[in-house]
This record gives sequence, C-alpha cells and structure tokens, in this order.
Amino acid sequence: MKSHRIRKVIKVMLFAVLFVGVFGFVVMSLWNWLMPIIFGLHPVNFWQAVGLLILSKILFGGFHGRHGGRMPWRKRMMERWEHMTPEERAKFRQNMRGRCGPPFADATVEPKI
Repeated sequence: MKSHRIRKVIKVMLFAVLFVGVFGFVVMSLWNWLMPIIFGLHPVNFWQAVGLLILSKILFGGFHGRHGGRMPWRKRMMERWEHMTPEERAKFRQNMRGRCGPPFADATVEPKI
C-alpha cells in the first residue's frame, strides 16, 4: 500500500518536471522566434521562460483549487436566487431586460438548480 503511494508521488513529480520542461521550452522557443523580430525584445533563456509561465499563471489563471467548480459566481447567484421572494425575482428579471435585451425579454422560467 505504501509503495503504491510512493510510486504515485514519483509519477506525479516526473509528470510535473516533464510539463515544466516541455512548456518552458515551447515558451522559450516561441518568445525567441517572435518577440525579438516583432517588438525588438531580448531573447530569453529557459529559466526566464519558466518564470514567464509562472507569472502568466499568477496574473491570468490564479491559484484557486478545483473544488467548488470553475464558476463560483454561478453558485453564489443560485443561492441568492433561492432566497429571493417572487417580487424580488420579478424586479431582477425586469432589471436584466433593461440591461441585456432580448435574451432576458421572456425570462419567465426560473433557473434550474
């Protein structure tokens, strides 16, 4: 049982190293092929390319976990919808009609949970 976990951890670590190596090389190659010619920027080495990957993950992807789904706003909206009175729902629909136009024009059906 314990050796199975060790093998699994080693596989995950090898996959992570392989992932970083391949994508670092791809980013480095694309950067060095395009950026110096198009924008006059300096070429980057492998570790700078890996740093760019990490920076782009921080800026554009974040480090949120997979639990809770990819759309936490939808879960919050569904919870709010459940706690609304029929009058509040009608007011919300009317507000959406004014903002969004045709898709909400006939919003008489409640969302499925």
